[in-house]
Amino acid sequence: MPLRAAVGEVAIRAAGSRSHRFRPHLPGLSGPAARPRRRVLGLSIGLCLGPLLAAGGCATRADLAVFAAASTQNALADVTREFAEQYRRSTKIAPGGSSALAQQIRHGAPADVYISANPGWMDSLEREGMIEAESRFDLLSNSLVLIARGRDAEAVEIDPELDLAGMLADERIAMAFVDAAPAGIYGKAALGALGLWDSVAPRLVQTGDVRGALALVATGQARLGIVYGTDAMAEPNVKVIGTFPAASHPPIRYPAAAVTASRHPERSAFLRFLRGPWARTVFEGHGFGFIAGQ
Repeated sequence: MPLRAAVGEVAIRAAGSRSHRFRPHLPGLSGPAARPRRRVLGLSIGLCLGPLLAAGGCATRADLAVFAAASTQNALADVTREFAEQYRRSTKIAPGGSSALAQQIRHGAPADVYISANPGWMDSLEREGMIEAESRFDLLSNSLVLIARGRDAEAVEIDPELDLAGMLADERIAMAFVDAAPAGIYGKAALGALGLWDSVAPRLVQTGDVRGALALVATGQARLGIVYGTDAMAEPNVKVIGTFPAASHPPIRYPAAAVTASRHPERSAFLRFLRGPWARTVFEGHGFGFIAGQ
């Protein structure tokens, strides 16, 4: 069966490519004079559609647009529902790979809040003045696990003696992009620290975000996968067969911050809500460590 690409970043790229083919009708303008406005309009539509495609459409400016790491999607859906009830404000979650979302923000996408699964992408935006440094805080932590399809998969001890390549045989191991997506970066670091990377790299299939890697294992297109512990909890067709030692990879931290270009009146209230007791209960219920305020 051919390996299918994951949705996350692939959806963003597809939306971006479609925006270049859009040719709006501009009354009263034709020929060269119309081209600059056409390019601007096409770009704005592409930026809007890209990260919000997976969220079910383009947010209006009445919506609070939250660009968030794919692994937070389920928990944030619960958090934002409660926030919407309390503040009477619609919230649109744009889930995806942290790297892709950072690039979208860098190119002017209409984001109000950014939640990354890796401090590095937040650091990059902060250096460029794209996020408000004073609003930034570490919100969540996570674990890194090895998963297999089916509830009867045997558990293993993840250490330098693990024959991971032997477990794969001629099949694949799924990970998010190891040079860009946070889950992939953490996974490669862990495999490298344990001396396992070189043996499994030829059997690697990479996806746009961690949910894509999860889907490949859940559908049987990859034998094993490396994902966050919270993602494994969200998928009934996979089983965690081992947890990577915390010392084998950098600490998994999810920073959150307001986007500098945003003028949404409720963005600060939303960030405060994320640090509150109701959000903590939800995040911990989804398996995250809650580290806001630590």
